[in-house]
Amino acid sequence: MKGRMLAVLSGAVALIASVMPLSAHHSFAAEFDATKTVTLTGVVTKVEWMNPHTYFYVDVKDADSGKVTSWACEMGSPNGLTRQGWTRNTLHAGMVVSMNGTLAKDGSNRANARDVLVDGKKLGAASSEGVNP
Repeated sequence: MKGRMLAVLSGAVALIASVMPLSAHHSFAAEFDATKTVTLTGVVTKVEWMNPHTYFYVDVKDADSGKVTSWACEMGSPNGLTRQGWTRNTLHAGMVVSMNGTLAKDGSNRANARDVLVDGKKLGAASSEGVNP
């Protein structure tokens, strides 16, 4: 009886562990439109340095109307960013940055960053698009 219970429990844990990564990640093409590029310049309001993707949020002011729009910008994993010269402190709230990337398919104010201009230095964003500057 104990052996059977252990086998069922082990099987359940293995099944749950194999499904979890699928729900946590997505393909680039599922969420972003590679034909719709965007360039944003604004003030960083927040940085989330975590797996599977690092996000930074930026307030972009329209030159004509003065209206401020908040954008969420997705980058690669912290490990991928580190390989491209980033540290946890490269980006922080209050900095003015520019980014080139790809718009979300759903029309939201979200983009996949391809590269980010930080303090005059162009850094790759370890994009899931697979393109580096």
